[in-house]
Formats: sequence, C-alpha cells, structure tokens
Amino acid sequence: MTRDKQNSRELVIAADFGTSGVKLAALDRSLALLATAAESYPLSFPGPDMAEQQPDDWWQALRRGVAALHDQIPDLRKRAVALVPCAQMCGLVCVDRAGDVLRPALISLDKRAGTLSRKMNGGFPTVAGYRADKLFTWTRIANGAPSHNGMDPPAKMLWIKTHEPEVWAASHKLLDVKDWLIFRATGALTTTADSANLTWMMDTRPGREGWSPFLAGRLGIPLDKLPEIVDGASIAGRLAERAAVDLGLSAGLPVVAGAGDVGATAIGSGAVEDGQLHVYAGTSAWLSGFFPSRRLDVFHSYATIASSVGFRPLLIATQESAGTAFAWAARLVGESAGDSDSALDTLYDGIGEMQDDDPLFVPWLAGERVPVDDDRLRGVLYGLSVRHDRNAVLRATLEGVALNLRWAMSKVARQKGVRHDLPLPLVGGAAVNPRFAQLLADALDRRVEVRAPRHAGVRGAAAIAGAALGWFDSVQAAAPALSSGPVEIYDPEPAGVARCAARAARLDRHRKGLLSLYR
Repeated sequence: MTRDKQNSRELVIAADFGTSGVKLAALDRSLALLATAAESYPLSFPGPDMAEQQPDDWWQALRRGVAALHDQIPDLRKRAVALVPCAQMCGLVCVDRAGDVLRPALISLDKRAGTLSRKMNGGFPTVAGYRADKLFTWTRIANGAPSHNGMDPPAKMLWIKTHEPEVWAASHKLLDVKDWLIFRATGALTTTADSANLTWMMDTRPGREGWSPFLAGRLGIPLDKLPEIVDGASIAGRLAERAAVDLGLSAGLPVVAGAGDVGATAIGSGAVEDGQLHVYAGTSAWLSGFFPSRRLDVFHSYATIASSVGFRPLLIATQESAGTAFAWAARLVGESAGDSDSALDTLYDGIGEMQDDDPLFVPWLAGERVPVDDDRLRGVLYGLSVRHDRNAVLRATLEGVALNLRWAMSKVARQKGVRHDLPLPLVGGAAVNPRFAQLLADALDRRVEVRAPRHAGVRGAAAIAGAALGWFDSVQAAAPALSSGPVEIYDPEPAGVARCAARAARLDRHRKGLLSLYR
C-alpha cells in the first residue's frame, strides 16, 4: 500500500464525556464521521447539591463504545492513529500515589461547596460578592475568580480538605475528568490550560502562562498536588498495555491531550474566527467564542479562559439548565420517556403554537451562573392560570430557555470584538429540536445554523488531534472541514421576534423580584 493510500485510511478516535454518557466517533482526515457510538453511565445525587460519578464508569463506557466502533470498522485497530478525549469540566478526581481513586468524583453539577465558596471569595470591602483585594488579584493574574456557587474546583478541593481530611492527605494529584481519563489510558498526570484556568490557580497573562504559586498558596492548595499543564494539541502519552487490552487498540497508540468540552465544542461548531460566537444547548447551555485577548465582566460572571491549544482566549458564558429543563418538564407532565434527545424532540413537536398568555418560565432549576452567579436561585413558572394545560407548560419551558440565553446574550454582546454579522451555530442535543432552534433565532434575532449538533465535541477534539498529527497546520486551519456538510438554517421570523421581545420585556420587569426571593 502506498503512503498516500495508507494516509487516507488513517482514523482518529475521539470521545466526548458528558454528565450522562460518552459520545464516540472514528473520523478521517476530512473530519468526516465514519462510525459513531454512545454509551451512558450512572449519575449519583447522594445529598443536597451533591453530584458524583465513579471514574471507572467513564472508563467502562469508553471500553464499550470503542467496541461498538470496532463492530462498524473491523480493522479499526490497524487504522487508528490517535485517541483524543474531551470531557465535562470543573470536576475533581482525587488519586493516591498508586493511582487509585480515593472517592467518587465530584462533577461540575456538584455545588455542595457553595457556602464555602462564598466565604472563600468574600470579605470587606465587597465588590460583586468578592473581597476587593482578592478580586483584583484573581482578575489580574487569572482573568477571573471562582464562582460563588461552589461549582469550580478550588471550592471542591477545600471542601474535601475540610470535610474529608483523610482523603485530602492521601491525595497525590487532583485531576479534572479528562485528566483522569488520560491518566487511566497512559499513566501520564497532565492537564490542559482550560481546566487549569478554572481552578483559578493559573497565571493566564500572555508570556506567563502556568501555575501561579501565589494563587495556589493563598487558597492553601499545594502546587505538587496539581498536574503538569500541557498543550491540547500535544501527545500527552501513549496507550499503556493494560488500557490497550481493555480497548482493543494497539499499545503505544498516541493519546492527544485534547480539551474540555467547551473548548472542543467551540472548535467543532466551526465558529473559530475571533469574536464569532456559538450556542451550546445540551444538559446545560453556554455562549462561547474565541477572542484575540482576554475579556472579563465581573458583574455578569463571565470571562475568557485560556483554551487548551496555544492558550487562545475562549469566552465562556454558562447557564445551568437547558436540556435538563426540557426533561424536567417532560417528567412533570407525566412523560416517562424523558431524557433522550429523540424522545424530547418528539414530545415537544406536538405542543401547539406559542400563545401570548402562556406562563413565563425561568429555568433556574440548579441555580444560575450567567449573568447572575447564585446557586440559591430556583426555577419559576410565573403567570399560571386554570386554563393552562401540559402543552402550555412545555411551550413555556422551551421559550424560557431561549429567553434565558437572550438575557445572557444581552450582556455578552457588549464585549468589544463580538461579531454580530455572522450566523450563530447551535450545537448540543437540544439543537435537534427545530422548535427550540426557531425560538432561539427569534429570541436573539439572529440566523441560527445547525450542523451535526450532537457531534461538535468529537469533531472539535478530532481537529485538535489532527493538528497534533500534522493533518492540519493549526486547529483553525480545520475550520473549512468543520463548516462543511448539511446544515439546517433558521432565520428570525418577524412575528416570532416581536413576540419574544414582548415576552422578554415582561420577564425583565419581574426578574429582579424573582431574584430577591432566594436571597
């Protein structure tokens, strides 16, 4: 076989680990999906504001998923040239010197450390809930600060240190979800800049990128408990023999460092120009995009972080509930089919036309992050009457998530350099619902484009691997491949835009009072 023909057969295996399961794909040099698979794993809620998973469940799901890819591509072992993960962020996995996991992982949904986080951040004089000198130092060095809701890793670390001192003492390294998966695959203890930045112990100033002894010391976190920061488009390690046997792949296979889910999805959305935003709507939701320099809005709780490849600034404005709200409403009206994207798509397809007197829904089911950072907030159905039925509640839920994203966009759109002249890619499981996609286009008054929405994470991770392997000169050079293929276009409809504007204005009048209910 000639080298050119061999190259055309080369495949990257990409895996995107979310909160409920992993999506996998085998992709070729054009980033075309040759085979896909999905495997679920359990999610535990052992107490109020607690959310945990067993790391081995992630690994076993990966093993099953790769086996499913093998079924579709029998010579996958020979053709695979790299494995690359992306994963949910803001998790905490404690491992000892032997590499054993010491307790279930605290995942991003875990907010048990909310009270501790507010105490950690606070003090007099206060600015946006932070002691002024702490805020100044964090924003100067790390371009942000830990959230008040306890979601970010430093609060989780301090919770373990305070409440489980024996686990803390035995912890050799403190890892994010992706970091542990790479460790399990290769034995390498690494992280990437995106995960490191969200510990708020990383210096992100240009030319100074790396762990900050000062910030770590102020939090009381020993630097030697933190893994080495490597570039996402580098080879983090090689597949170890034990892992290779588990996965049915070749020992020594390169494992690329990859990215967190936000960074991989940003790339996979195709929105890689500076200032170009995309919307993700899956379990949670976010607005995100790359910028040429750091951005920060303390008062609305969003900022750029250093992305995994080249420290390129990536703006993230996260909201806590999107698909979770759709699934919650389905359960509320007695639909046990519940959480799958296809079941929800079918359910919401038959809810009838939007009505001017539908109730207003605020999707703060798990607190909120942007533009108000407060884990105490809770969801609200406002304006219910005896004439409202199950379909009115379902319509309100779809609209509520879209209007909540409009609320976030109203703050993000003010940032210097935001591109308002480009379509808005929509990715994530909720993007398969055409009702929601059209509502979002109307709510934001922007053209929305949906292209391979469920696979943006694996495509972005594969683009990173492609840069590491020399398939592309850079991650940005993969953009044409990521923006090709079938696309669904949703243009704002004048009647829908007017209706969303009126409903948003009504919600704006009540939101301040709703916020005060929980404080």
